[in-house]
Amino acid sequence: MPWSTRELADLAGTTVNTVRHYHRVGLLDEPERRYNGYKQYGVGHLVSLLRIRRLAELGVPLSAIGDVNAGADHTPDALRELDTELQASIERLTKARGEIAAILREESPAHTPAGFASVASRLSEADSSMIHIYTQLYDEEALADVQKMAEADSGDLSADIEQLPVDADEETRRALAERLARTLRQNFIDYPWLTDPAAHLSKSELITAETFVEAVAELYNAAQLDVLVRANALARATGADPDMADGQTPMKHQEGIEQ
Repeated sequence: MPWSTRELADLAGTTVNTVRHYHRVGLLDEPERRYNGYKQYGVGHLVSLLRIRRLAELGVPLSAIGDVNAGADHTPDALRELDTELQASIERLTKARGEIAAILREESPAHTPAGFASVASRLSEADSSMIHIYTQLYDEEALADVQKMAEADSGDLSADIEQLPVDADEETRRALAERLARTLRQNFIDYPWLTDPAAHLSKSELITAETFVEAVAELYNAAQLDVLVRANALARATGADPDMADGQTPMKHQEGIEQ
């Protein structure tokens, strides 16, 4: 007994709209119609539809299903390419699961950048925002160092910078800049690329500089920016002295503030 479109779709575990779409793209032949105008599908149509569905389940793109289904000469190559793509997807999903587990374990915000779940609770809104921006400006090696700096940060200096009011007096700014400069000197020793990050940029130097300037100008108030500039100048001018480092590493990449 011939089947209707709905009956065929039910047998194949799909929908009427999917069957019709396969007709439109030329994957499934249109059947003859009954005297009353309704389509009538046979076993051949069912088998063809099941084969199409099987290839779709494997991840074969609709545009390639026709050739793969017909056993074209390049079918093995197409399947190998698909297998490579699926492996990449598995790795991506496995990584995502690991990151989700870390976020849940540390009770971090869902948007926390990869690798920063353990320190997310200590990051200010501005610092967290800057890290998100760094993920688009720096390569993986640089970001790994940023993670290390975040993990080494006790949070005290970062908190003091975060809480600095826009009308902070000169003495407060000076003292904070000197504290930050000691940290920057140690950072420059531990991560030499900070003084010349060109080799670790994922965007052009111009785009990186423009983005950095726009970001810090919007995310930090005038007093905070003053401290960042002073600290950066002090750290560069006085050279590196490990004995002066206070062991704190706030997530403020002042090395680029002069850009």
